[in-house]
Amino acid sequence: MYYGVVQALPQAVLAYIRKHGLLRPGDRVGVAVSGGADSVALMRLLLDLRSQIGIVLAVVHFNHRLRGSESDQDERFVAELAKRCQLEFHAAEANVAAWASERGLSLEAAGRELRYQYFYRLLAGKLNRIATAHTLDDQAETVLLKLARGAGSRGLAGIYPELPVPGRARSAAIVRPLLPIEGHALREYLSAIGQIWREDPSNQDLRHARNRVRRAILPCLARDLNPAVRERLAETAEIARGEEQYWEQKTQSLLASAWVAPGPHPGNPAGTGARGSLRCDLLRSLPLALGRRLVRRAAESLGLDLEFRHVEEILGLAQKHGESEKTLGLPGGWTARLSAAELQFAEPHLSPTGLDYEYRLAVPGSIEVPQTGSRFEAVLVSPRAGEGYNPDGLLDRARLSGELRVRNWRPGDRFWPAHRKAPKKIKELLEERHLRGTERKGWPVVVNGGELVWVRGFAVPRRLWPRDGSQALWIREVRLEAA
Repeated sequence: MYYGVVQALPQAVLAYIRKHGLLRPGDRVGVAVSGGADSVALMRLLLDLRSQIGIVLAVVHFNHRLRGSESDQDERFVAELAKRCQLEFHAAEANVAAWASERGLSLEAAGRELRYQYFYRLLAGKLNRIATAHTLDDQAETVLLKLARGAGSRGLAGIYPELPVPGRARSAAIVRPLLPIEGHALREYLSAIGQIWREDPSNQDLRHARNRVRRAILPCLARDLNPAVRERLAETAEIARGEEQYWEQKTQSLLASAWVAPGPHPGNPAGTGARGSLRCDLLRSLPLALGRRLVRRAAESLGLDLEFRHVEEILGLAQKHGESEKTLGLPGGWTARLSAAELQFAEPHLSPTGLDYEYRLAVPGSIEVPQTGSRFEAVLVSPRAGEGYNPDGLLDRARLSGELRVRNWRPGDRFWPAHRKAPKKIKELLEERHLRGTERKGWPVVVNGGELVWVRGFAVPRRLWPRDGSQALWIREVRLEAA
């Protein structure tokens, strides 16, 4: 059996890599190795396959500092393994527990956030691919967790074989070559070649939802319902991914004919200020599944995330043909309004009643904010090009996680501009400038993961300045009349 797995497993992994185009000749690949069996097996497999694929390998390790000296021992183990295999070694560490507490995240979410930030930094430098050891077991667990939390077909797609990196060259990506492989096969492979690994005791901790799925729920399903439940769940993810790719293309194409740009036109002669509209006649003619996707995609194009019930309410509103104008409240202060032959999406706006505004800012990308009369741009700047910019306005791209949002400041917001001794409330900063009334209420800020990273007229926080060699992000505000 051991001989068989040593021969068959590398070829199975190679076939999957080639099927999905995960690695190509000339790629500089960092293998993310924690020290556990799956990641050590991935490293040894790619080491065995590198001449066939034509890749250059390195080892990447991230120390989460969650288990004290054991975490440091893991790092030393991986460093020694890389040395024995004559591979370049990249390592970083962070206090994941402190980050989780500061951001209100679970340890798992905080660890992933910091780990992937490190991966993105590496992908901006010497590496263009990072391979992670997600297996068929991980895929099954992910699908089951998302199903239990109420995911649709998009969530059931689970873990993708390739994850492109936002703002990077097309070749930069995180890849998962072990997705079709079960964990027990990897352990058999390591035993067969005499390779040891380290066990993480936290994988036994049933306080974590994924561990409960792995240790209790899936074994129960395999015993009482279907011994091949993991394979069936992974197949579901494979089917869902194919469905999502097809329907995403079809929905995007349909959106071009269903979407009506903002401003006065025959269906909206007054130009009511909507950010855009969907044609009700087309929406009513679509099958339910396609109508749901079209509504969700239209909302996403505006930076608006809808839950299932919101989509159903919008579709119900679109069916009210011939009735008087009706309005539906949506998350974040947005509204959907039935007017004439259109379903209009209107965003939050400042008004005498004090309604706030908030917009998603893509990176790179731009968004017009009518409340400020300006356009906000997020521009990626190479390290060398960044030398010509004022550092007070540049952010280290790798230190930002998730999406950016432009909004007006809110009571309790605090900001620490560079050159200041301590953070201050936005209210106090604006009072120093003698701002009053609507202008002060609508003063724009940019938020990343709940933290203010940019405020109009103030230097960005010193701790977010780009480091040597880091890619910079420049947030720029342009008056619309000057654009």
